[in-house]
Amino acid sequence: AKCCVCKTSKRFSTFSALSVLRANFGHMTDLLYTEKDLVTSLKDYIRAEESKLEQVKRWADRLDTLTSTAVEDPEGFLGHPVNAFKLMKRLNTEWGDLENLVLKDTADGFISNLTIQRQYFPTDEDQTGAAKALLRLQDTYQLDSNTISTGNLPGVRYKSSMTVEDCYELGKIAYSDVDYYHTELWMAQALRQLDQGEESAIDKVTVIDYLSYAIYQQGELERALELTKRLLKLDPTHQRANGNLKYFEFQLEKQRKEEASAQEEEQKHVKSQIEKREAQRKRSKDPLPERKKYEQLCRGEGVKMTPRRQSRLFCRYYDNRHNPRLLLGPVKVEDEWDRPHIVRYHDIISDSEIEKVKELAKPRLRRATVHDPITGELTTAQYRVSKSAWLTAYEHPTIEKINRRIQDITGLDMDTAEELQVANYGVGGQYEPHFDFGRVSASFLGTGNRIATWLFYMSDVSAGGGTVFTDVGAAVLPKKGSAVFWYNLFPSGEGDYSTRHAACPVLVGNKWVSNKWIHERGQEFRRPCALEEAAL
Repeated sequence: AKCCVCKTSKRFSTFSALSVLRANFGHMTDLLYTEKDLVTSLKDYIRAEESKLEQVKRWADRLDTLTSTAVEDPEGFLGHPVNAFKLMKRLNTEWGDLENLVLKDTADGFISNLTIQRQYFPTDEDQTGAAKALLRLQDTYQLDSNTISTGNLPGVRYKSSMTVEDCYELGKIAYSDVDYYHTELWMAQALRQLDQGEESAIDKVTVIDYLSYAIYQQGELERALELTKRLLKLDPTHQRANGNLKYFEFQLEKQRKEEASAQEEEQKHVKSQIEKREAQRKRSKDPLPERKKYEQLCRGEGVKMTPRRQSRLFCRYYDNRHNPRLLLGPVKVEDEWDRPHIVRYHDIISDSEIEKVKELAKPRLRRATVHDPITGELTTAQYRVSKSAWLTAYEHPTIEKINRRIQDITGLDMDTAEELQVANYGVGGQYEPHFDFGRVSASFLGTGNRIATWLFYMSDVSAGGGTVFTDVGAAVLPKKGSAVFWYNLFPSGEGDYSTRHAACPVLVGNKWVSNKWIHERGQEFRRPCALEEAAL
């Protein structure tokens, strides 16, 4: 019995040990699978880290090449509108994406530096502004989206193309402004590039969704319907597209019925409407809106002078009635236009003087302002897109020398003139049609109205950036080292409305100008009043 008990006990003990061992094996097996999962996760993590580092490396290599090229000629590089837009986009959006990517790991040094530098980065407003500049250039110079996207702009030195994401971003910005015309142009370009096989994180469904809606908003139901059908082939479950499909089909059918019933009535009125429009056109002295004239002049489609008028324009040397400072070095003058009389002085400011003026102005450049006619306050405006600074004569001998030169050539007193204003027009920078003289309560602090304008061109511009006079059709192109001059007032003191002018958007390049607005006071004996109201 004792032996049996012992044997039984021994068998029990053996069974218990095997049960525990089996339990441990089961648990251990789970742990093994857990470990396997951990190893898999670890490898996924390693791959993710390697992928992340590879992304960062590719980004760094690409930016290293890009910035190395850019800093060799910053102004030339940024003179390309796509480069300017993409710089805004990179700093405002893509560097932020990179920051989020790097933040997944302990990269304290880089993040700290990036965080510090981030305060100087462009904002959403800046990025939107750069995008709108591209749209403004597209309209003014009648550029198609593909030309801009491929970077095939006139006079470019640093060709740059746009990605699907870039085109999509422009379309979205236009969409947020309820600008369905440009939304269509840029979403269509994004779709075109996707159809051509460009890889992108933006899919066709997203692009077509925007595109079809933009086209619908412009009244093109049939095209909107076709695009919606294409979208549903890509994503049959797209809820909004399914709803739009039914709505577009209903509206299209309704439109066709209305058009059929109205066709007969419409035909009766076609002739009378044509006659009315023709009569209205004849009654209108100038049916072309100023904005259209402005854009045409900027494109070089201005008024062509008759040979007789051209024969009255001359080039000559000029010393302003033997001015002592001009006797040995008379200036070269060219008549640019007859009425109003616009003259250009060639080689009137040296490269060293230009660099000094820019050096003094750059730290102070701020968004240019205009007088609000309602409040009387200085404010920024969409029709004037530039940065400007003011330089006084006592700041540097170069400014004093320039002021004296203007006085010697024009014969007008500079004591009551405004300070030298320096302006920089980057890509898309412009100043829409305006007068330099004041038309209402033009006291100007007791110095009278702006009698004349002197404008230095301190840079050449590869494309765009001309000065155009919309009332008369004159166009003056920037030429570094030259200056143009015209009178804003007749000798009677009345404003010369033919001097209405504008600065065309810079298409490619970087435009630097400086101007001097000369006032009436002090000119009483230098440019005496005439008896006739509009005497020259």
